[in-house]
Amino acid sequence: MLQTVWVSSPGSWALREPACHRGGKQTSWRCRFVRTIIQRPCPRHDTKRPGRARMLKKIHICLFFFFVSGILYEISLLSGCFSYVPMSKHFLTPEQVLNLGKSIIFLETTERLEPPPLVSCSVESAARIYQDRPIILFMKGLTNETALDTSSSYAAFSLLSSMKNVFIFPLQMETVFQETPLLQWYNQVVPEQEKNWVHVSSDASRLALIWKYGGIYMDTDVISIRPIPEESFLAAQKSRFSSNGIFGFPAHHKFIWDCMENFVLKYNGNIWGNQGPFLMTRMLKTICNLTDFKGTEDHSCQNISFLNPQRFYPIPYPAWGRYYQVWDKSPSFNHSYALHLWNFMNHNRKAVVAGSNTLAEKLYKAYCPTTYEDLIQNAKLRDFTEPEDVA
Repeated sequence: MLQTVWVSSPGSWALREPACHRGGKQTSWRCRFVRTIIQRPCPRHDTKRPGRARMLKKIHICLFFFFVSGILYEISLLSGCFSYVPMSKHFLTPEQVLNLGKSIIFLETTERLEPPPLVSCSVESAARIYQDRPIILFMKGLTNETALDTSSSYAAFSLLSSMKNVFIFPLQMETVFQETPLLQWYNQVVPEQEKNWVHVSSDASRLALIWKYGGIYMDTDVISIRPIPEESFLAAQKSRFSSNGIFGFPAHHKFIWDCMENFVLKYNGNIWGNQGPFLMTRMLKTICNLTDFKGTEDHSCQNISFLNPQRFYPIPYPAWGRYYQVWDKSPSFNHSYALHLWNFMNHNRKAVVAGSNTLAEKLYKAYCPTTYEDLIQNAKLRDFTEPEDVA
């Protein structure tokens, strides 16, 4: 069955709030219906036609039931009191999804439209681990009112959109930075002159989104393996050094606001990571006395958890290539919530190959099986078509 993923701009769809205007001329049909029920007296008992009276009473009861159900439905959408939206997700705006709270946010700040397997695996694994939370992939390459037919060449959209809690939206930075310290910076910066614009714009966007809506941000090379139990946390890449590849905070947390202010004050786009992990580290040091980790303990400071490197970085970046090697005995990762595969270090673009028995392949099989199955199918298709191409 074919699906279409509709990507809507903020404000293009809105949920209508029913309202009764006591002094106005316009009244919603629901309000008129309530007044009709309340004001119209109950029909007198008619000994000649008791069946008709009973039928009218049943009709009134049924209509009133549908009215109350409709009101409760709209309240659930507007208040976010249910963990998942009982409405077709293709007609929801980013704000409506983000306002539900506790989103898992991914960003794609390049112009590419086809998420590669690792991105697909990251999003899928999060969707499976956090089934009661919205998983949002923001993509810079998408535009307003873009329809992506899943029968097209963008196979990853078909795969991801088939998951009920995955949403794909365009990344509109000017909208994201509104009402934050980053808007002034964004209006002055010239992207074409920025050496690390893809990374810098991502660093800024993740701060603004978490500040406004709360939730967890993850890089698109992070494979989730179990839920993160913390609400306010930073991920230690090593002792006394914080990553910004994974972090989570409730909306309007002071630490994130301070990070955005420091982002602008200390901005230097020529230094890789200055607005990313170095920013998080220097801001954490202003409020915490960081010490070395011992064993698998976590640190805590001013209600912010500084999570042990084992939680997300059990394989440190100098050894990133081990994910693409065959292990005699695969590690259990019992102390980890997710695994960062260090795609930034993967300059030779090592990939998961079906049947290679590498650690990465085993992770795909376990935590993003749909992506892995798609990988196998694509490999079979290439093997089938290559002889004809050569001929």
